[in-house]
Amino acid sequence: MIKHLGRLCRFAIFATAILVSFETGAESKTFRWSNDGDATTMDPHARSDGFVTSFDMNMYEPLLIRDRNLKLAPVLATEWANTNPTTWRFKLRHGVKFHDGTPMTADDVIFSMQRAMATGADVAAMLTTVKQVVKIDDYTVDFLTNGPSPILPNYLVGVAIMSKAWCEAHDTTLAASHEDKENYATRNENGTGPFILKDRQPAVRTVLVKNPNWWGLPEQPIDIDEVVFTRIANAATRAAALLSGELDMVYNVPLQDIDRIRNTPGMKIWQTPELRTIFLGMDQSRPELLESNVKGRNPFKDKRVRQAFYQAIDEDAITSKVMRGFARPTALMVGPGVNGFDPALDKRFPYDPAAAKKLLAEAGFPAGFEVGFDCPNDRYVNDQAICQAIVFMLARVGIKADLLAQTKAKYFGKINAPNYDTSFYLLGWTPTPLDALNMLSELCATRSGDAREGIYNNEGYSNPALDVLIKQIEVELDGEKRNDEISQALRIVKDDFAYIPLHQQIVVWATRANVDLAVLGNDDFQWRYVKMK
Repeated sequence: MIKHLGRLCRFAIFATAILVSFETGAESKTFRWSNDGDATTMDPHARSDGFVTSFDMNMYEPLLIRDRNLKLAPVLATEWANTNPTTWRFKLRHGVKFHDGTPMTADDVIFSMQRAMATGADVAAMLTTVKQVVKIDDYTVDFLTNGPSPILPNYLVGVAIMSKAWCEAHDTTLAASHEDKENYATRNENGTGPFILKDRQPAVRTVLVKNPNWWGLPEQPIDIDEVVFTRIANAATRAAALLSGELDMVYNVPLQDIDRIRNTPGMKIWQTPELRTIFLGMDQSRPELLESNVKGRNPFKDKRVRQAFYQAIDEDAITSKVMRGFARPTALMVGPGVNGFDPALDKRFPYDPAAAKKLLAEAGFPAGFEVGFDCPNDRYVNDQAICQAIVFMLARVGIKADLLAQTKAKYFGKINAPNYDTSFYLLGWTPTPLDALNMLSELCATRSGDAREGIYNNEGYSNPALDVLIKQIEVELDGEKRNDEISQALRIVKDDFAYIPLHQQIVVWATRANVDLAVLGNDDFQWRYVKMK
């Protein structure tokens, strides 16, 4: 009965949207866009993946959001304050309704935070400092933290608010985070956001319509009436679809097509420096690698081997040839625009194959060794081509990297929790709160049993001194002292060769000339900013 009522409510909303368009005499505007990979789930708590989160947050909303200038802005919360060192109080927006027409209250916020911290949720690391969320009244909640949590509001940008009643009615009170599992929220939604899911064909096509009852109207007008997303894996086909008029936008433009699109009348290229860092990880936890011809020991436990891999890779060549200049080489796991970035530390160790060979010999591998290498082929700009170049470079120093390039659905299912089934891999990371602590706590902190620390530390790196420093950074309220501690932590990660940072990408999108939008350095694509002339 509840499911039938939900369908009737959804039909009524679609009918209202059509009626409003008819009565105003406005011509319906459909925005058609494409990417090489799909948004793999409609559940906003199931995947901590930038593209998935950005897609889903057009249907759902968090308490706070990043505006087009990447500044914190109110959404479902209108006010927030640190009332004491361990309490953040949020005043909620009145009059907000979920897509099924039910009102949003403090009960939904509390439920959403509990769900986001529970089994299956991939966003639990956003809430590591949260001890409890308490209802003060229907439109006020307190976040009680384990200690001072100076940047908690920054983290809440990545946690969507879901309907408690809807999740309970559809047996989806827990997220299904892995692609081999699904629940009702995987293919359906009930958010508060400006767009409503109309049709979902996973890995093929997803259609959404404007929410005529969105709380932000009419002060924040939405120009487009319908959004049609089509996954087109082939780069040449995506570009051709844009140039032929079948698409209005291509997200992550194939680098080889940028000049052609830029020089075509009626087309527009959008670009901005990206906050994501592309890097390599190495299994440092197992006594023996899962995928290697080395038995009885793990080469990556030896810092000399990690440094040898670093110095065998010519990042300048990757930037100029593979990335065609649309990347910024980095020595750090965070880049400009992220709080805590220290330019004084941002100097890469030199590319030096001879030094790499010497280090491998000193570590007991004069002839090198063989290792598996995991890479996505539809997640980052030229990801597979980057990995292929790295395979070639490592071969020069005697390392045989056996490349396994897969779609991101299979790739993430292999390398991420709970199994961390990888020996050597390429990954990208954008700190959601735009603060280096996020990278440190999720990629570098020793993995904890409750998966709230080091959840994406897929390589199992562990440094007790760094763990202590991360805990200090989490609670430090003095901004200057906190940034000094971040610099200390970044130096440890760099000097330990914990990871091999490669570069920060340049965000490049392409549209038809009649499209206006906001391109953000965190890759967040907010459709409410799209306008079509």
